[in-house]
Amino acid sequence: MDIEIRNIAPDEFEAAVEVITSAFLDRPDTAKVAAYLRDRWEAERAWVAFDEPRACGTFNSWPTDLTVPGGATVPAAAVTAVTVLPTHRRRGVLTAMTATAHAAIRERGEAVAILYSAEYPIYGRFGYGPATRTGTLTLNAQRTGFHGARTAGVELAIPDESVRDEVRAVHEAWRVRRTGEVRRRPFSFDVRLGLEEEPWNGRWKGFLALHRDAAGTVNGYARYRTQPKWEENMPRATVELDELYVLTDEAYAALWRYLGEMDLVATVKAAGRPTDERLPWLLTNARAARMTDLVDGLWVRLFDVPRALEARTWATAGSLVLEVVDDRAAGGRSRLALDAGPDGATCRATRRDADLVVPVAALGSAYLGGTRLRDAVIGTGFEEPTPGALAVADRLFRAADEPWCSTGF
Repeated sequence: MDIEIRNIAPDEFEAAVEVITSAFLDRPDTAKVAAYLRDRWEAERAWVAFDEPRACGTFNSWPTDLTVPGGATVPAAAVTAVTVLPTHRRRGVLTAMTATAHAAIRERGEAVAILYSAEYPIYGRFGYGPATRTGTLTLNAQRTGFHGARTAGVELAIPDESVRDEVRAVHEAWRVRRTGEVRRRPFSFDVRLGLEEEPWNGRWKGFLALHRDAAGTVNGYARYRTQPKWEENMPRATVELDELYVLTDEAYAALWRYLGEMDLVATVKAAGRPTDERLPWLLTNARAARMTDLVDGLWVRLFDVPRALEARTWATAGSLVLEVVDDRAAGGRSRLALDAGPDGATCRATRRDADLVVPVAALGSAYLGGTRLRDAVIGTGFEEPTPGALAVADRLFRAADEPWCSTGF
């Protein structure tokens, strides 16, 4: 194979988009998409594979921060647009691009990489592990009421720059409260509010409901679209909830009540929601809210393992020596002494004998605290030189709150 991997050049964006659209089986206006990406991709983070003279693969990332248990954040590479032409499958293109991009991630000093996997079996072999889950929450609004009295504070807003800034402030405050969330790029708020057209999917057209506290400050918002429907002269409209973020329980209850009690609405459908959604507890009939289509969400890959482990807090106190197997890193293995507790941890290289040997992909799955380490190692394998070490690590890695990432990329 004579494949060259290099950073994208300004005149190569259309070629890259051709690869992306061919791989994802979609055909937008490629010139328009290329012009859009040219202003938003960082060339030093975007890699293109060439089987000269044609582009045959792409691999991009953007810088962000990932919130970890305890509320701290770590620098992360958000990996996206990873594609290979159908004509170049099974020729090592993805492996070569990943090795090049991962080397750059290590050199930049980003502690982790994160991604959403279009196909489940691909990324485990590159050290990524599924760390969060999401589901589709469907509310049958005609089969339930809400506990408590209706509260004030909800208003409809027409998006403009001022409203965008209020919405962004809510998300910024929210994302450091929720394990698994990430910092968004500023332009993405314009796209999500329909202030800017995204050429792949067009301009967002929907409604924005804000919740204000007693002082008039926005502390929650719901962004949604509607699908009108009538059956036998009866209204059966569906609300499709794109986003809902709140900073208080009051805002959460008020916005859900607003959505569920709108005239003409029979169903509220929210995809990509967390598995610990509290909506059923607001309802007089909790069975009217159903969580379906549970699926893996964010995948995590640890690069600087000591830094990543020291950044988070831990459910209990404990110590053990972890030997981390990373076949894609120099040396392939690292032995680390982890001393962890509710206030934080220290993690240092050691020559002591390992208590537990685990692949880096399993650690990625367990890192945010929502996946049991004992489950993650079923597929990856592990060694337990010290009996009971897996149980100790499993208890340490668990977190009180379910991780969730609501930002797709």
